[in-house]
Amino acid sequence: MSDPILDRCAVLGTATVSDALDKLKRPGSLLGLAPLSDGQRMIGRAFTVRYVSAQVPAGTVGDFIDQVERGQVIVLDNDGRLDCTVWGDILTAVAHQRGISGTVIEGVCRDTHRALSIGYPIYSRGRFMRTGKDRVEVAEERGPVTIGGVTVRHGDLLLGDSDGVVAIPRDCEEQVLETAEMIHAREEAILAAALGGATIAEARAKYGYHDLQRADS
Repeated sequence: MSDPILDRCAVLGTATVSDALDKLKRPGSLLGLAPLSDGQRMIGRAFTVRYVSAQVPAGTVGDFIDQVERGQVIVLDNDGRLDCTVWGDILTAVAHQRGISGTVIEGVCRDTHRALSIGYPIYSRGRFMRTGKDRVEVAEERGPVTIGGVTVRHGDLLLGDSDGVVAIPRDCEEQVLETAEMIHAREEAILAAALGGATIAEARAKYGYHDLQRADS
């Protein structure tokens, strides 16, 4: 079944949504997470997984992917660790085959050749080849996680593009999208006016460019 909220995101970029979040005084821009490749795009609702340091004996790094629905985004909180990964080529291939929209990692990924070759979207803090097995284990699925300084909850809306990732809290997604759509329309009008011969200053003044992201008093 189509999700109208996701359909509305299809024409929006992360920069526009980030401005809308600023205007509404809501956090959501995930700091420090970069796309694996330029041109990738991702839209979906979060399936969250939180990792902790492995105990003795070590627990599993997770078979959670069997629970993830088509179109969801896998969101992995590995506490920003750069010394071991929680995502590799087997998970990439399975996720792609099952129609999962992408993966967001508060940490690093590996086996990136697979994701790059099939165009599977990954956002992370980098690449590192060392396994997370016996180093980290799953502590919780479908609970709140912290990604790029932002709390992301299971079911929140994730949008990713070449500029990074934004998370839209489910409790305000309609308001965020309405605001983002307004900003998008205004910026398109500014661009059309400037390309039509107006100066940038004239076009920006006419459509209130400098107030687009400012919170209402």
